[in-house]
Amino acid sequence: MFCPLCESEKTDLFYEIEDKTFGLKRYDCCQNCHLIFLLPKFFLSKEEEKKRYDLHDNNPDDENYTNFLNRLVKPLIPKLTKGDVGLDYGCGPGPTLDLMLEKQGFGMSRYDPFYFPEKKVLKKQYDFIVCTETVEHFFSPRKELSSLNALLKPNKSYLAIMTQLYQSDIDFSKWWYHTEPTHVMFYQKETFKWIAEWLNRSVEFFDRGVMILGTQR
Repeated sequence: MFCPLCESEKTDLFYEIEDKTFGLKRYDCCQNCHLIFLLPKFFLSKEEEKKRYDLHDNNPDDENYTNFLNRLVKPLIPKLTKGDVGLDYGCGPGPTLDLMLEKQGFGMSRYDPFYFPEKKVLKKQYDFIVCTETVEHFFSPRKELSSLNALLKPNKSYLAIMTQLYQSDIDFSKWWYHTEPTHVMFYQKETFKWIAEWLNRSVEFFDRGVMILGTQR
């Protein structure tokens, strides 16, 4: 089985379970980039995926949700310049992060393949891209991360990502993050170090699964 991120053949069985609702699930781990991934034959269909996303109830009036997003906003803003333009990629049915950043003086576009599928926003380049609780849903992380990187300006730009990182002291069998059936890719710190090197970017780690990949100097 090839790794869907680095394309290495060096992957091993990591975890396997008979799920009562969704059937057998097998996860492999890449020895090269340390990505943990659900095998593609266990992915939900697009229709099933959309039904799960429709259950989300995120909105800009939810203080708990905005506090959650501030974990990414706070370390990102000092790196930006007023007037910078960004993209909220994978914003979901209730966009909030783009509104928060607009209030801080940044121009924002939004994209979501299910809810805001305007392809014209993917034909521009941006000073920064924010991607919160999205990369764990990528069916093809190599292709999707490469595409995001191509949307960033070459001189000074940032890809800010938030996702829960797997650590070796976590019991994967009891980790709730993989029980959400739309979560199919699980990253470790080593994975993001590999991604940064691959994309020729620097990487900084912040509070609870916030990574900012900056332009490599």
